[in-house]
Amino acid sequence: MMVQRPTNAVERFWHFLFTELSDPRTNDWPLIGSPAPGLLILGAYLYFVTSWGPRFMENRKPLRLNGLLIVYNLIQVLVSTWLFYEAMEGAWLFKYSWKCQPVDFSNTPEGLREARGVYIYFLAKLSELLDTVFFVLRKKQRQITFLHLYHHTVMPMISWGATKYYPGGHGTFIGVINSFVHIIMYSYYMISAMGPKYQKYVWWKRYITTLQMGQFCLAFLHSSQLVFYDCGYPRWSVFFVLPNAIFFYLLFNDFYKKCYLESPEKEKKECIKQGYLINEIVSKFTLISNIYFSEILASIDERRSSTAKFSVTASIADRRYCSVKSGACAQRVFPIGRRISLTVSGDSNVKYEYFDRT
Repeated sequence: MMVQRPTNAVERFWHFLFTELSDPRTNDWPLIGSPAPGLLILGAYLYFVTSWGPRFMENRKPLRLNGLLIVYNLIQVLVSTWLFYEAMEGAWLFKYSWKCQPVDFSNTPEGLREARGVYIYFLAKLSELLDTVFFVLRKKQRQITFLHLYHHTVMPMISWGATKYYPGGHGTFIGVINSFVHIIMYSYYMISAMGPKYQKYVWWKRYITTLQMGQFCLAFLHSSQLVFYDCGYPRWSVFFVLPNAIFFYLLFNDFYKKCYLESPEKEKKECIKQGYLINEIVSKFTLISNIYFSEILASIDERRSSTAKFSVTASIADRRYCSVKSGACAQRVFPIGRRISLTVSGDSNVKYEYFDRT
C-alpha cells in the first residue's frame, strides 16, 4: 500500500512535526496521532465550564451527585495508585537514574511498559476534566478559578506531548509525584462526598495544598539537573518545565496564604470569593462575588448530620432577604458587597462549606 507524501510546505511541516519527530511506537495510539482531537476536547471542555454549562444550569437546581462522586473519586485513587506503582516498580526504584535518564525508545517489554504508563497518565489527565464538569452541574461555579482551569487544561497538553514524543525517561518524574499527590487528594474528595459523619476524618485538607506546592519544588529541582547533566533527554525541556513549575507554585502558594495564613476575617472573605470556605452555623460576612441562594441550600443539605427538617433565612442589613420556605427564593442572587446574615436552624450540628478541587 502506497503512502501519499505531503505535497506542499504546510503539509510537509505538519508531517515533520507530528509524524517524523514523534515516537513511532505511540504515534498510532488513540488521540495521539494528531493534536486535533485533544484540542477539540479541551475546547469543548472550556466552552462548557465557562459558558454553556453555567447558562444551562442557571434556572435549574444543583444536581446532587454524592454517589457518583464517591465512585469517580475512588476510580481516580485506584488509577493514581496504579500509575505510581508502575512508575516506581518499573523504572524509578530499580532502573532509572535520579540525575538524568534518557527515554527507552526500544520495543522491549520494559520500553513499551514505560510508554504505556505515560499514555495511561495522559488519559487520566483527560478524565480529570470531569472535576470541573461536576462543579458546573452542582452549581459551584465559584470554585472554577483561574488556577483550577489552568491546571486542568495544561496537564493534558503536557502529557499528550510526552506520550507522542518522549514516553519515558527523565520527564516522567513529574507524573510520579503528581500521581502520589492525587492518591491523597482524591481520597480526601471521596471521604468528603460520603457525608457529614465522615467530615472528622478530613481535617488535613490544608496539607494537600502543601503537598501540591512540594511537588512543584521537587519537579523544579529534578528537571534543573538537565542543565548540568547530558544523558540524551532533551535539555530544552527545562525552558518549559521550570517556568511552569514556578508558576504553579506561586498560584498554589497564593491560595494557601489566603485560606490558611491570613487574618480570620480576611481569610473568610477571600475564601468565599474563591469558593473555598464558609463555616459556622450562623454566619455574617460581606460578599465579594454573587452567590445563588440555591448554592447555599445545596451545600448545607449535602453536609447535614441528620435527616431533620431545617430552615434557612438570609438577611441584608437585618432585613430578611430570602428564605428557603419561599418557592421563588432559590434563584435569588445575593449582590456583591452587601453584608449578609445567614441563619440555619433545625439541625444543631450542621456545618456548611465551599471547597476547591484543584
